[in-house]
Amino acid sequence: MNCSRRWSWSAGVILLGLATSLAAQDSPAPSAKRDSAPRIEYAIAIHGGAGWEPEKLSKEDRQRHREALTRAIHVGRDILDKGGSALDAVEQTIRVLEDEPLYNAGRGAVFNNVGQHELDAAIMNGRSRQAGGVAGLTTVKNPISLARLVMTETRHVLLIGAGAEKFADEMVKRPQIERVPNEYFSTEVRRREWQDAVAREKLRPAQATPGKGTVGCVARDKQGDLAAGTSTGGLTNKKWGRVGAVPVVGSGTYADNRTCAVSGTGTGEIFLLHCAAFQLHSLMLLRDQSLDQATRQIIDETLPEDSGGVIAVDARGRISMRCNTPGMARAALDSRGQLEIHFER
Repeated sequence: MNCSRRWSWSAGVILLGLATSLAAQDSPAPSAKRDSAPRIEYAIAIHGGAGWEPEKLSKEDRQRHREALTRAIHVGRDILDKGGSALDAVEQTIRVLEDEPLYNAGRGAVFNNVGQHELDAAIMNGRSRQAGGVAGLTTVKNPISLARLVMTETRHVLLIGAGAEKFADEMVKRPQIERVPNEYFSTEVRRREWQDAVAREKLRPAQATPGKGTVGCVARDKQGDLAAGTSTGGLTNKKWGRVGAVPVVGSGTYADNRTCAVSGTGTGEIFLLHCAAFQLHSLMLLRDQSLDQATRQIIDETLPEDSGGVIAVDARGRISMRCNTPGMARAALDSRGQLEIHFER
């Protein structure tokens, strides 16, 4: 199955009766004719990371991921359905994914090369084109919420390391900011992955080990506003202090009401070098490409094979999800009520 899922309104034409046909010369232009398909009032898509090998997922594993993705996307859907903002939907949906040990974000984050966890996140408002990011967090339970506070409570865009932790100290009275010991993020599955990566990299030092399970969310609300957010633990056995694409606006995360909202997942260094999320936006804005055309060009032509994937939603609520890895855990849902969950490419 292809990793691209495009939802769009079907072209509709209302056939007129004989009397109306007599005045056909006064009929509206095709672009102004009524669309017979239900209007998309809101839309939301999420991912649980690219790089999965679907054939290695057991039936039980698939079910756990399906339940986790469903639970998360329904949180965002409920916010959007009640008229809430895309920004709120993105933040709250990602918080659910950060709390889920299955994914490489928050609880379940991968280990770095000194056996600790450093977390990154970013969020962006498509209406104002303001954004906030954090990198190298070690004690913040939900990095996506601190990223949003960087956007709303400071004049900065990105805070890292000790500075980001100090900012969390200042925000600790906010109910969305909870502090935890670094060990909170550890799981035995991630520990074994780290130990395996250490052994492999002793044999092949130049080979990095991807951390499968970065999470992201994009949404369009009833007001027509877009938002995007992404959260990750980075690469397994990464160098201490390494920062990938996720918290860098335009690389792993981007939103602009004029075009689309994007969240990327994969090898962060590649997304950084290509400014992948911003490139996708630019293809739509400057070359007038559709969301699906832009997504295809970025994933199939710009990024190297087996480097990652993106989820995106455009200003009309159309969703595209595509990867060039063996698989990507992802889900999509809009106001028409159809939920789609996929793992295969």
